[in-house]
Amino acid sequence: MRSFPLIIATGLAAAALAGCSATEAGTIPDTAADAAGFPMKISNCGVEVTVDTPPQRAVALNQGSAEIMLSLGLADRMVGTATWTDPVRENLAAANAKVPRLADNAPSFEVVLDTEPDFVAASFGGTLGPGGVADRDQFAQLGVPSYQSPTDCDGKTDASVNADGARTEPLTMDSVYKEVRDLAAIFDIRDRGEQLVTELRGRHDAAVGRIAAQDVSLAYWFADTSTPYMAGCCGSSGIITDAVGAKNIFDDTTNEWPQVSWETILDRNPTALVLADLSRRSLAGDALDSKISFLESNPVTARLDAVRNKRYIVVNGADLNPSIRTVDGIEKVADALERWGYGS
Repeated sequence: MRSFPLIIATGLAAAALAGCSATEAGTIPDTAADAAGFPMKISNCGVEVTVDTPPQRAVALNQGSAEIMLSLGLADRMVGTATWTDPVRENLAAANAKVPRLADNAPSFEVVLDTEPDFVAASFGGTLGPGGVADRDQFAQLGVPSYQSPTDCDGKTDASVNADGARTEPLTMDSVYKEVRDLAAIFDIRDRGEQLVTELRGRHDAAVGRIAAQDVSLAYWFADTSTPYMAGCCGSSGIITDAVGAKNIFDDTTNEWPQVSWETILDRNPTALVLADLSRRSLAGDALDSKISFLESNPVTARLDAVRNKRYIVVNGADLNPSIRTVDGIEKVADALERWGYGS
């Protein structure tokens, strides 16, 4: 990781990552029973899904889905992953290396079918919809049950692509916990699911309990230097902001990632900037160093208090997508604020 003065880098959460040993793939005994309760019917994002038996050949079509499955110790029942925005979580690297990566981005329908899947899961409605890998109906017609993360349909009226669009109500961690429990039930490993939820809750509560940042305002910059994508009120960034007691300067918009002007950001002048260090290189400002170079050289952004004071909080792009990584984002923001004197 590149170093900059007063930057709180992603590595600050290393201790938290190491603390997740109970959910490292392969460390939890297999508690699956003899498939009692199957066939299983589950209502998922408006679709009634039937799972005849616990999957043995699952494909995770987005990073968020893959990391939940890996955290549940399911690498031996996965035949493919796809659509990665960042390196896999450190504690899951060994397990992830055992699972074929079908594509860094969205795979074709044919590539997925070549794995002979008996189950597919995705984090975003856009992955299992028009313009995505395939419609859920296409998988269903072939006898392959599908699952979409409730984080991309709870409180939303339209399917999104990579968590864009507007929310009718704020996202909460309950949607993440529901996804964990649903997948654990589908794979007939409910005990592992409860253990993972307990760990996530514990980490969330520990971060919340040590920060008092009611005087802090934050802006979350994902990408693009010309008209930047900044987080609105109610997605994963909303969970992070609420957890540390701060204010998002764009909490007056329900769009998950509205594009705004730098003049508007200067007018609202956040205390600190949360910067996504993206592995992809498709837009100007994806990488951390390009973000900081732009901020400190542009005549508008150079006037921001956060830039003058180098108040940068670095997260992975995946930390700003609704998933188990949202807790990583909370911890990284909390670490930075604590170092700056906002401990409770």
